[in-house]
Amino acid sequence: MTDMNKEAIAVLNDLIQTSKDGQEGFKTCAEDIKHPQLKKLFEQRSVDCATAASELQTAVRSLGGDPETSTSVSGDLHRRWVDVKSMFTGKDEEAVLNEAERGEDHALKAYREAMEKITKHNLLGIRDLVERQFHGVQRNHDQVKALRNQARAS
Repeated sequence: MTDMNKEAIAVLNDLIQTSKDGQEGFKTCAEDIKHPQLKKLFEQRSVDCATAASELQTAVRSLGGDPETSTSVSGDLHRRWVDVKSMFTGKDEEAVLNEAERGEDHALKAYREAMEKITKHNLLGIRDLVERQFHGVQRNHDQVKALRNQARAS
């Protein structure tokens, strides 16, 4: 396996964990929210993240690597913290949207770092996939932020 393949696999595996974190995070948000439209949105985002992880896993396999299959430790800790926090603050719409936005902030950072590594190491074979997913993460972030701002205004 070439060094470029190893680097590409490492980048993709990091993003798999980020996607798995998003999948679980949105699933938790869907469970915590009472508003039916937001519940449906979060359920769909969870499915979208699962799809993204699957695409990344396929790319890792095509490069000869073993894809990640689990969430990250930091994502697990964040979800536990959210559970504890929600016991004290309640699971109101704004609080859930705040945590969803924080999760999307983390995902954006991970995808930006991945794009920098792709450029630095000239990993063109994975650029299109990662860039397409990055734009999806950006849209998710912007939508969650707008919904959070609406909840704050009400």
